[in-house]
Amino acid sequence: MLVAQGPDDVCDFTINRPSLRLGSSGAAVQQAQCYLNQAIDAGLDQDGDFGQITQSATRAFQRCAGIVVDGRIGAQTWSFLSFWANAPGAPFC
Repeated sequence: MLVAQGPDDVCDFTINRPSLRLGSSGAAVQQAQCYLNQAIDAGLDQDGDFGQITQSATRAFQRCAGIVVDGRIGAQTWSFLSFWANAPGAPFC
């Protein structure tokens, strides 16, 4: 199954998927925040600031998805976030 990215994606801030962690900022953080809101109804402001609230939502998502819980958004978390946010039936957890 193909997951939308770019203009057909549920979130359209960027197609870049850099590693993100506490202190990161920019369009990729906005993309992640949007995905977290879609995937688990995190209620995050999509402000592009990876602060403690975004880190906490990331950990909650990682626990829910059954992947490594480290509060960082790397390749595995991006993959799950993109898929879950764009999947029918979202939000989950």
